[in-house]
Amino acid sequence: MSKVAVMFATGFEEVECITVVDLLRRAGVDVRTVSVTGDLYVTASHKVTFKADELIEDHDFDSTDMIVLPGGMPGTVNLGNTKILTDKILEFDQQGKRLAAICAAPTVFGSLNILKGKRACCYPGMEDGLLGAQSTTNKVEKDGNIITSRGVGTAIEFALAIITELVGVSKADEIARGIVYR
Repeated sequence: MSKVAVMFATGFEEVECITVVDLLRRAGVDVRTVSVTGDLYVTASHKVTFKADELIEDHDFDSTDMIVLPGGMPGTVNLGNTKILTDKILEFDQQGKRLAAICAAPTVFGSLNILKGKRACCYPGMEDGLLGAQSTTNKVEKDGNIITSRGVGTAIEFALAIITELVGVSKADEIARGIVYR
């Protein structure tokens, strides 16, 4: 079973995060919500407070197959300012392990120079943060080990792309039918 860490930072976008957590769990993926704040309780961008499964200091990244970054502000900035996370993202990229980000969060990857020469997408107006990438306006981009997406309106497509990558297209199609998406 694949294991995914979905990162919680103060100010993350609720829909982008919880859509991914929900659909991946429906697909049988072991999803851990991981707080970077030093507290299990994290308040999102629209003042909804969530309880993470664990703190970043306690998460086992060695057994994790993918790190997912939800967008939102100031969540994206807070993720990018978390050294333990950015170090892990760089380590994952160097090892060819999977990374995913939505909305403004792909700019965290851009700031780490891991998008060079790759296709990527993000929230409209944030494209300058995709340093070195070929920016697109597609709902979801997958290039190598990295999946990116544009925002709340693309959160289901983003989650289904992650399911396709980790579990396969037939499971993604099953989940899409089950939620009356396709």
